[in-house]
Amino acid sequence: MATESDAARYRRVTLTREGPALIEGPVEVVTDDGTVVRSDRFVVALCLCRRSRTYPLCDTSHRKRRRRTET
Repeated sequence: MATESDAARYRRVTLTREGPALIEGPVEVVTDDGTVVRSDRFVVALCLCRRSRTYPLCDTSHRKRRRRTET
């Protein structure tokens, strides 16, 4: 059973169907090239589609190009 101190160690990550991963902040993100991005925001949106001009942070660029659904 998790204790209150255990809960304080974990960050909640919410994966969205067609958008970014939402992570409770503050966070420190290390990209594949070693760049470190820090954010003190309450919730941070991380880009999963790599279309963001502010990658690894989401700038909602994914909204401009929706995937076509198969009919």
